[in-house]
Amino acid sequence: MPSPQQARAQASAITSGKTDPEVGAAPTSQLRELFDGPRLSPGQRRIAQYLIEHITEAAFLSITDLAERVGVSQPSVTRFAAAVGFSGYPALRERLQAIALSTLAGGPAAEVNRSNELQAAVDAEIENLENLRRDFADPDRLIEVGRELSASTPLTVLGLRISVSLAEYFAYAARRIHPDVRLVTRGGSVAYDSILQSREAGGTWLLAFDMPRHAHETLTAIRVAHSAGLKVALVTDLALGALADEADVTFATGTGSRLVFDSYAAPGVMASALLQAMTDADPERTQARLEDYEQIAEQHQFFMRD
Repeated sequence: MPSPQQARAQASAITSGKTDPEVGAAPTSQLRELFDGPRLSPGQRRIAQYLIEHITEAAFLSITDLAERVGVSQPSVTRFAAAVGFSGYPALRERLQAIALSTLAGGPAAEVNRSNELQAAVDAEIENLENLRRDFADPDRLIEVGRELSASTPLTVLGLRISVSLAEYFAYAARRIHPDVRLVTRGGSVAYDSILQSREAGGTWLLAFDMPRHAHETLTAIRVAHSAGLKVALVTDLALGALADEADVTFATGTGSRLVFDSYAAPGVMASALLQAMTDADPERTQARLEDYEQIAEQHQFFMRD
């Protein structure tokens, strides 16, 4: 009898191409498309990130109010509008308002929230997952990165500080389907040693997880990986900024920030989706490794019988 992982590996392959064309792109995806192309200055990235995080409110601010909220000058906002392809702030605001209105028209999530704080935290995570669902309408980029991660031997997985748990989950599962996964959860020279050894052993990719608060040592480790010749895929909450600029591919997903400590429903699903893409990339190896693991697990009675 196949294990649950074997059954899902056989039945859950990701389909390339847009699978839900009637669903519009998530607001964050639309904004990333607007802002990702041009090379923005640090001040302009602050404006972009503020708009991404506060679109339903920020879209209706005057140029004076927006500049004050972000902490930049009004000319900086005007230059930002020009940098992302608009004739001025009024034209940019018109586009932002269209995105914001589509968000507000999206249903129950836009209604007045009368729930308690715990329910509000769940509601916020549901919205993050809805945005991720819209992003997954076109999974081609995820499929391609999954193929690259699958082919990288060894594959290095990096997660420091609060991001350790996501990296450990990914590495634990990836070891079931990949022959050499190397987990890095300590920064500094220890991380550099592991990254350099992985490259010397033939690795081609590093997968990094970085959730708030973003650590300088993660940025440095990514730069070390690049200098060694590794490509970097990044799962984070920010589509813009130093970390995203350094990565070859960035998967930006929302995090829950309503409680004292953040929650990571959407990044967790993103990690699972990347694992699925890796299984799809080499189904014969996946099946063989899962079968071998099940034999060992049965022999040594790793798990209780349900």
